[in-house]
Amino acid sequence: MELKWLEDVLSLSTTLSFSRAARERNITQSALSRRVKQLEDWLGSPLFDRSSYPIRLTEAGRTFLPRAQEIIRQVQGARQELRQLHEDAAETLTFATLNTLSLTYFPGLIRRMEETLGPLKTRFCEQRSSFDGNVALLDRGECDFLLTYAHESVPPELDPELFTYRRLGTERAIPVSIPGESGEPLHAFRSGETPVRLLSYGSSTFFARRLALLFAERPTPLVTVYENPMSVGLKAMVLAGRGVAWVPESLVVEELRSGQLVPAADTSWYVSAEIRLYRARQQSRLPVEQFWAAVAEASPPARPDDMARPALARHGPSRPASDDRKSVASTPA
Repeated sequence: MELKWLEDVLSLSTTLSFSRAARERNITQSALSRRVKQLEDWLGSPLFDRSSYPIRLTEAGRTFLPRAQEIIRQVQGARQELRQLHEDAAETLTFATLNTLSLTYFPGLIRRMEETLGPLKTRFCEQRSSFDGNVALLDRGECDFLLTYAHESVPPELDPELFTYRRLGTERAIPVSIPGESGEPLHAFRSGETPVRLLSYGSSTFFARRLALLFAERPTPLVTVYENPMSVGLKAMVLAGRGVAWVPESLVVEELRSGQLVPAADTSWYVSAEIRLYRARQQSRLPVEQFWAAVAEASPPARPDDMARPALARHGPSRPASDDRKSVASTPA
């Protein structure tokens, strides 16, 4: 059975004339008659009484007609819906990103790109809790872009022959605590003294790996009292007074300004990271190429979502962090 057979029947049921229906369908009368007969044979019942003039629908024809109309509506509706989905998919930019960047950096990035490109359609892939899991989304071709933190000591495992990136800015993760009565951090972080109550990322996130390297370089007594791979979860526990956590600075700007949180250590304990946008080198859809070109031409701020780094080093000596003295190379796109 073919859809055009149903369309032939609808036309013929309206005109009640093979010659007029054939003209309407832009086929010969004999072709129309043959196709209607094929549908009748397939259904096992005649739909039209050809012995009268003009022809008329049989009882079976009158029963079948509304069903044919509904079938055509459903098929045409499904076709339109799928075409729209295809068009939307072709226009939509798909991102894999770390949770914190989806909150602090991504909205500002899209706002700046829309100033150049106009309204954009974007969506996130399903986020993974691990750093490698998010990187794998790009490696497997499940997204157009990967927005991530990166550092020379913790680079994404992506083949540089197949993938490239642009450096968008920098971020610092800083140890924070609620203040005590004196205004000093309730959970002060000082190497070699009383074990610190650590709110940990676990072991599989980007900052978990950065901190593991820091603690290996500077052995410190720690007691892990809570684990959560998400920075927002650690921030909530810090605000509850449960311990100290290294949280991206962009996520705690307001709390630091208001005094709800304070740095728990001097700046030598801060860890730095680049904010990078990765993509495959292979030529992609036009919207992907246009977005990539706009990113290259733009001058995004060095801090997430246009936020300036606040003056934070009020506790302990202010000296440059060893991480910040390292030079991080940027691969040309």
